Amino acid sequence: MKAQSPIFSQMSNKPIHAKPHDNYGIKPWRILVVDDEPEVHCVTHMVLRNFEFNRRPIEFLDADSAEQAKKILSQEKDIALCLIDVVMESDEAGLELVKYIRQELKDDNMRLVLRTGQPGYAPEKDVIRHYDINDYKDKTELTDIKLHTLMYSALRAYEDIMRLELNRQGLEMVIKASSDIFEAQSLNNFTSAVLMQLMSLMSLSPNALMVKVDGFSVAGNNGQFRVLAGAGEFTSLVGSEKYEDIAGDVREFMEQASCRKQSIYEEKRMVLYSETDQGHHHMLYLQHDRDLSHLDQRLIELFCGNVSLAYENLTLKQEIEETQREIVYRLGEAIENRSKESGNHIHRVASMCAVMAKAFGYSDVDVTRVKAAAPLHDAGKIGIPDRILHKAGKLDNSEWEIMKTHVDIGYQMLKNSNRPIINYASIIAEQHHERWDGKGYPKGLRESQIHLLGRIVAVVDVFDALTSTRCYKKAWPIDEALDYLQAQSGSQFDPQVVTIFMKHISEISSICERLAD
Repeated sequence: MKAQSPIFSQMSNKPIHAKPHDNYGIKPWRILVVDDEPEVHCVTHMVLRNFEFNRRPIEFLDADSAEQAKKILSQEKDIALCLIDVVMESDEAGLELVKYIRQELKDDNMRLVLRTGQPGYAPEKDVIRHYDINDYKDKTELTDIKLHTLMYSALRAYEDIMRLELNRQGLEMVIKASSDIFEAQSLNNFTSAVLMQLMSLMSLSPNALMVKVDGFSVAGNNGQFRVLAGAGEFTSLVGSEKYEDIAGDVREFMEQASCRKQSIYEEKRMVLYSETDQGHHHMLYLQHDRDLSHLDQRLIELFCGNVSLAYENLTLKQEIEETQREIVYRLGEAIENRSKESGNHIHRVASMCAVMAKAFGYSDVDVTRVKAAAPLHDAGKIGIPDRILHKAGKLDNSEWEIMKTHVDIGYQMLKNSNRPIINYASIIAEQHHERWDGKGYPKGLRESQIHLLGRIVAVVDVFDALTSTRCYKKAWPIDEALDYLQAQSGSQFDPQVVTIFMKHISEISSICERLAD
């Protein structure tokens, strides 16, 4: 073990920039120098003080021991190259640090170069054979030219590895998001993945951001704003609707493009501005550390245009879906109003069914469909005569038989549709008056013969009917309605549905309060 030089304490362990760099996200290459000789640090800094690779300077981090290096590595990220002395606090401290980086930190990307002034302690062939390092140098070899050659070689390899890693991450995101690309969140993920791929394939900075601004100038901030896609340091902003989340210098640059309503190109960054036929405004901000060719700019413009078109199509799709849901609700309200029942009944039933469907493991997409379908559970009442619908007293046998036909009328109206929502609605309309014990109508189905949605709506519809005022009855207190559900569990109702309903009674009670008549 070598004695530590007393002058090392005079050196700072804070990051040292070999030369200043801009504030546009063009980050320096981070180099960790691990050596217990302060002269080695000083010489390395001096020789590489003006070094650049691909127009990016370097940033030094310094450690005088393997233990101190471990602390730095646990706190600092994106270190491209580590220059490690073999013999420090112990004869094999550098070798143990290599094991720590590769095995405990599981960092296979960082380039590791061992440097030694005592090659006899660790023969070169043995070290290269048994340790995952990228080069092994005698300190006497590291002249000005050889040190520069080493830096170019190591950083070029690191850049290639990171580009491959970005490609892998991008492809993984594309695969995950492409299964349901027209769901809003999936489209965000898909767009971010393609943006990451684009930046990597074009050897640009990984930092890029795409936003949608509607009805306002970004600077005014009095309309809609949303981050559609992000790569690099902007990845975490995807989906954000807070303009303030974007860093100040980026905001200012985007404000210029927004105010001018045109693209802006600078030496190391650019904003592409576009407006769709529907009046939506999109801006793509990206950073680049090399000159962009005409083809580069054309590819970026093509990406921006295609993403804008995709979001335009998504907006139209969402508008169509919202229109369909509104029509369903309005139809349900018309039916309920005809039967002199509150229009809020269908909204409560829809919301409670959504809670139950989610509790039973339905996907988010299917929960939305169930919620849209539930308002049509009594669609068949449109075919029931007013004298029966509006009768204040108890129905006689003949009237009751007519009333029961509303389930078949509703089913006949809704059956044979290829639309999932209408298909769900037809099942609910036909089966929500079946009973667990087989004594329900219209078919006398029992237990699992009844579709789960029919069993869910049976409980929800009765609960809401009991707790609501009708022309023939007063509203029951919630506790009494729950007692009724439990009493009928196993006969009228599916016991499991009743149990799940009781577990979610707090959420269900909130729905009843929020949508009270």
